[in-house]
Amino acid sequence: MRASKVQGTRFSVIGGARSGLAVAALLHAHGGKVFLSEKAPAEKLGELRRELERRTIPYEFGGHSSRVLDADVVVLSPGVPSDAPVIRDALSHGMAVVSELEVASWFCRAPIVAISGTNGKTTTTALTGRMFSDARVPTVVAGNIGAAFSGMVEELTGDHVAVLEVSSFQLDHIGTFRPRVAALLNITPDHLDRYGHSLEKYRDSKCRIFENQGGGDTLIYNADDRSVRDAVELRAPRGVALLPISQEQSLGKGAYVRDGRLLVSTAGKPAELCAVDAISIPGTHNLYNAMAAALAAEVMGVPAASIRATLKNFRGVEHRLEFVREVNGVRYVNDSKGTNVDSVWYALRSYSAPIVLLLGGRDKGNDYARLFEQVRQHVRAIVAIGESAEKVRGAFAALVPVTLAMSMSEAVAEASRLAHRGDVVLLSPACASFDWFDNYEHRGRVFKELVLRLEAAGRENV
Repeated sequence: MRASKVQGTRFSVIGGARSGLAVAALLHAHGGKVFLSEKAPAEKLGELRRELERRTIPYEFGGHSSRVLDADVVVLSPGVPSDAPVIRDALSHGMAVVSELEVASWFCRAPIVAISGTNGKTTTTALTGRMFSDARVPTVVAGNIGAAFSGMVEELTGDHVAVLEVSSFQLDHIGTFRPRVAALLNITPDHLDRYGHSLEKYRDSKCRIFENQGGGDTLIYNADDRSVRDAVELRAPRGVALLPISQEQSLGKGAYVRDGRLLVSTAGKPAELCAVDAISIPGTHNLYNAMAAALAAEVMGVPAASIRATLKNFRGVEHRLEFVREVNGVRYVNDSKGTNVDSVWYALRSYSAPIVLLLGGRDKGNDYARLFEQVRQHVRAIVAIGESAEKVRGAFAALVPVTLAMSMSEAVAEASRLAHRGDVVLLSPACASFDWFDNYEHRGRVFKELVLRLEAAGRENV
């Protein structure tokens, strides 16, 4: 659908969180006949109710009634599963179901840089956005990173760049969404509970980021990730410029490492950006993120000198390997956004000091065998948290000491007791947060608040 066709069209928006409210307001402002349906009970939704009533948008709380089906288009918020009964009903009635991302793209006048992958997409999106803003390019950073795209899209002009973190959930129901530059960082098992425990279905969803691209568009992809590489080689649309990134081989074009230096080439002779050691965010995983961001900025015309300066000065994002504080010689690190096994694997490789690891939450079908070798090498002890604590203990008790904690407060206190001077206490849960917390941000904030309250003069392990 084009933005010009919205007026008079009936829309049912499913889900009233940040993205649902934003897309409902956008459609309503353009003459759409909008109805919002949210399954959470009314007593928890006072602010949402006030916002909807202020905009005169009709709504229902506490469940999805048949009124949802009295529409031309159903708009799905990212947090609502595609197999939810209300969505199955809509599809069985032949209704069009689209994502909030898709709707926002109808109104976007700016070129879009879209970034996806199982891990690293938040850091890469934030870094890419910084590269544009440091180069004085008008930029918005939105999507899965925090701000709903549909809540920001109307402020964009053709002179802006929209840098979007895009999740598989947002891609599940696109139709015409077409980024000028797409980046696919990696594909490893995650959210398989939303995809029938099928990695292939999850990969298919991720690959939708480039399905509508064509001539004049660019696809950046991780050539060292076999799943990504094979998918791009098989599915990339004709006419799309392909730019690989690699730490394992020199490339004719793309981004790669040679003699400890980061090089990029979009056309012609490669340009050296900087020494790998000069990049401010450490770790192998962050080098991939830096490569993708640098290529995206280069393609969109950001000067190499500006890209280089940002790489040397960018300090990362909240909840992603975020240093919180050192207490009694122990460093505390918040990696609450590490919500899958592969993310924790990279986190454990980022430190040479022994680690006391806080692990667990709402399990998504994790296979912890991937972590066994890293735990043997890097972890002193594990504090198991959340609903999956018993599963964590069962997986790792033969490798390292595992203690169960019944709250985050108890977990931080236990980790502090177990850690020795020079150690790292790392919250990297490999799980969703919805057992104890509203989201991973809430979990990370609580962890940081507890760490900041630790007494520096307390007992020191030696």
